[in-house]
Order: sequence, then structure tokens, then C-alpha cells
Amino acid sequence: MAGFNRVLLLGNLTRDPEMRYLPSQSAVTNFGIACSRKFKTATGEQREEVTFVDCAAFGRQAEVINQYCTKGKQLFVEGRLKYETWEDKNGGGKRHKLSVVVENFQLLGSRDGGAPAGADESAGPDEAPARPARSGPPPRASAPAQAPTHGDEPSVNQDDIPF
Repeated sequence: MAGFNRVLLLGNLTRDPEMRYLPSQSAVTNFGIACSRKFKTATGEQREEVTFVDCAAFGRQAEVINQYCTKGKQLFVEGRLKYETWEDKNGGGKRHKLSVVVENFQLLGSRDGGAPAGADESAGPDEAPARPARSGPPPRASAPAQAPTHGDEPSVNQDDIPF
């Protein structure tokens, strides 16, 4: 029987990433993400449910997350679930944990690590950030991007790098 194991998460880091190196000298960064869901109960009461997820990134992705992410930073993560079991060192029996192995990610928010683009940083902690009104479609680039031809490599503009 075939299976499919894919996870997409959008949330904020619950702690600063912790990077270490495997004996093979490959980097591993562990971090947590908090993902929230807002909903109304049958009685009409607004509720929010938060899920905390442990994540691990490897290699160059681990180094980038460790370098550019801190607690509270918004991150979009794509990966797969991993189920781990082990014996408790204190004789507490068998332990288990479900976590996400990061296969791809995207840093969100501004370059300086502040609020996401368009958010009003002057809003209090209990206030929703004000969103600017849009009067039309987003501005377009002056020239459309061309697909590279055989043997050509696309040029990279420093302003296109998200961090």
C-alpha cells in the first residue's frame, strides 16, 4: 500500500533554534513552531486553539534557520512527519514523539525580523494590526522575467533574496 507523508505549517517559532553537528559534520537545527486556529463554538463563542510542533532541519537549511530565525519569527515549513520512540533514562518506560523533518521552508516577515510586511507595529498586544487598504493590483516589475535559454543561467538581484 502506498503512503503519503507531507506537512505544511505556518506559525511562529516558540524558541530560538538550537544547532548542533552530527558526527558526519552535517548541521542539525531543532526548533518549535506554534500554529493557531481560530473558530467559533456552537454557542457562537470565539476560541483559539494553538498546536506546538517540534521541527528539525538538516544541512544548509539548518544553518540558514539558525542564522536568520529567532523566537517569534514567522516561518512557513514544508516537510514530513517522523515518529520516534526511545527508552526513558530514568526508568520511566517507553517514550515517543511525533515531529516534522523540514524539507523546505520560507522566511516570512520583514528582513529585519520585525512584523510581517504591512503590519502596524504600533498596535498593542491585544489589538489586531491595521492592514493598509489596496486600491488596485500589486505593482508589477518593469520587465517580465524570461526563462533561461540553453546554457544561460538566470541573474540574481540582491533585492530578490528574502534575507
